[in-house]
Amino acid sequence: MKAAYAAAFGAAFLAGAASRLKLGHAGSGQSVDERAIKSIRRDMRYGSGEAQTFDLYLPAEERDSYGLVVYIHAGGFTGGDKREDAPMLKSFAAKGYVAAGVNYTLHTSAHPEASVTSMSREIAASIPVIAGEAAKLGYKLSGMAIGGGSAGGCLALIYAYRDARSAAPPLRFVFEAVGPAGFDAQDWLGSDVDDEAAAGFAAVMTGRDAAELLSDRAAYLEALCEISAYMLVDGESPPTLCAYGALDKVVPFVTAEKLRSALQTHGVAHDFIVLPHSGHGLQNDDRLYRLYLSKLDEYLERYL
Repeated sequence: MKAAYAAAFGAAFLAGAASRLKLGHAGSGQSVDERAIKSIRRDMRYGSGEAQTFDLYLPAEERDSYGLVVYIHAGGFTGGDKREDAPMLKSFAAKGYVAAGVNYTLHTSAHPEASVTSMSREIAASIPVIAGEAAKLGYKLSGMAIGGGSAGGCLALIYAYRDARSAAPPLRFVFEAVGPAGFDAQDWLGSDVDDEAAAGFAAVMTGRDAAELLSDRAAYLEALCEISAYMLVDGESPPTLCAYGALDKVVPFVTAEKLRSALQTHGVAHDFIVLPHSGHGLQNDDRLYRLYLSKLDEYLERYL
């Protein structure tokens, strides 16, 4: 049962991975002045796992302190790589920010144990190492932002709402596009899903034992809450910038609606941009897509 849900979930996400959604692209059409980038340090380690590496992009501009922008790659939790986001990470560095792209252990045949839960824990573990390496290289950090697209957007939200409160450097805001904000089985598999199927789906996403989740409702809800951004939002959550396609067939749009409702209920500062004619690739509403990119620039200026 567990393998079947993993295969179905991975296939759905990989269908979206080939779309326009590479928010590490130079989507704004702006060229990057390479002279504004001092250096790029690749494949630095934050753990002993093969995939536990990050790339660090360092600005040439000299400042007393710097903002850090961490970006988490897309790929449906089963693929993708930080190098795909190099254009965007370079653009952050060229604007004077320290930027980092992070890899994490993906759910593959080599690592069938990997789950959204384990990936989110790896992201949380990477942040202090990234900050420490930046400091060693002479870049004092005053704060950070975290973002991502699709699977990376999901992991960015989890870090922002679950892990960032007691972490350093202080998180100023989170930005993401089409990241799944919840893993309620009914949203993904249909309202008529039975308890066994729901437990199997949750087991793949969380790495928990399906039998335990089936027999213990409290454990089931606890496991979902740990990786469902909309369930983690509260009055102290950081400012949030999101973009979602209303016609998304990869990530159910209802998960986005639950996130928007939670942000509104708890009075979190946010911009929630819905692209009404677009799917997972945000491909059919160029004006609104450009609005998302311009809002990101505004957030960087305002909060970081």
